Amino acid sequence: MQAYLGIGSNVGDRQAWCMKAITCLTSHPDISHLTHSVLYETEPVDAPTQGWFLNCAVSIETELTVRSLFSLCARIECDLGRVRSEKNAPRTVDLDLLFYGTAIVNTSDLIVPHPRIETRRFVLVPLAEIAPDVLHPLLHLTVRELLDRLGNFPIVRKLNDSTAE
Repeated sequence: MQAYLGIGSNVGDRQAWCMKAITCLTSHPDISHLTHSVLYETEPVDAPTQGWFLNCAVSIETELTVRSLFSLCARIECDLGRVRSEKNAPRTVDLDLLFYGTAIVNTSDLIVPHPRIETRRFVLVPLAEIAPDVLHPLLHLTVRELLDRLGNFPIVRKLNDSTAE
């Protein structure tokens, strides 16, 4: 199954945390064909007093079920030191399951496609780099079309690039 993940960090060596998460995914026996976007520096949205995030998007092929992939993401977060103390707290690493093929899941602890993806430039800019034509199964718009509907806020820029996307 083709799946797409978002990875982010705003604590410590943000680049190292993102790359460690990618390494954890790559080393899993049920994940293959991993590709990822470049890292983007993104202005915090829901917690403006925090440090800026680094974000990227990842595409994988997996034999894992949607539930197992979600659990793997939570386990990687935990292994890399994420502590869930309060909503929108700073984090070493955050892994979000964005799309799992064309699956639509809505349970008390898992929603796929990821809720609010269509409002989040920090997710859509990196995702559009690697998967612009992926179709949102509920909104029936591609990632590129979703991104084109958003304005230029918040700031999302390639790491080491002073121009904003």
